[in-house]
Amino acid sequence: MAKKVITKEEWEKKLAEIKIRKEDMNKLVMNYFVTEGYVDAAEKFRLESGTEPEIDLATITDRMLVKKAVMEGNVQEAIEKVNDLNPEILDTNPQLFFHLQQQRLIELIRQKDFVKALEFAQEELAPRGEENPNFLDELEKTVSLLAFDDTFNCPVKELMDPAHRNKTASEVNAAILTSQNHEKDPKLPTVLKMLVWAQKQLEEKAIFPHITDLSGAFLQEPS
Repeated sequence: MAKKVITKEEWEKKLAEIKIRKEDMNKLVMNYFVTEGYVDAAEKFRLESGTEPEIDLATITDRMLVKKAVMEGNVQEAIEKVNDLNPEILDTNPQLFFHLQQQRLIELIRQKDFVKALEFAQEELAPRGEENPNFLDELEKTVSLLAFDDTFNCPVKELMDPAHRNKTASEVNAAILTSQNHEKDPKLPTVLKMLVWAQKQLEEKAIFPHITDLSGAFLQEPS
């Protein structure tokens, strides 16, 4: 059965018939700024659009200071800031606390303070590894960095990559948001994923204009 062909003109006409409230779009944008921690952009957008954020913008600054500390390798500082915000965050999330301590170990190895790194692993992380097999596997992988002279070119080099810091920082960010009764993930990326999914589903039945560049949202003529 031949697929139905929809021209760009027909598609744009149908899109024009769909009414989306500007207030809902503004809330989606504000949700992204707040969740990702763009406090300056959120404040400017609040003044320009009149859209009120779901949480106090001051808490975003505190959250971003924690994330910044992790990204710069100052993990102990980050832990102290998290405890200042809410001590229960780490008390009730052993996995997050382990990952922060793991990152502290990685930073000691990055600084080539191998004696202190080994002591820290034995005193702080090994007991937690004994309690949880998953932690033990991660600990062994991290400690294996000590066996290599060039930690940036070894089988576990991904632990030394800035992306690992970012992963830990994102985990902390999500935990803080959850403690504040706020969604840990922004809604906008989910909406875009739904758009891509819907286009793929429709491809089975019709030939129609696509949005291939999500950043520009330009419709491409059907082939």
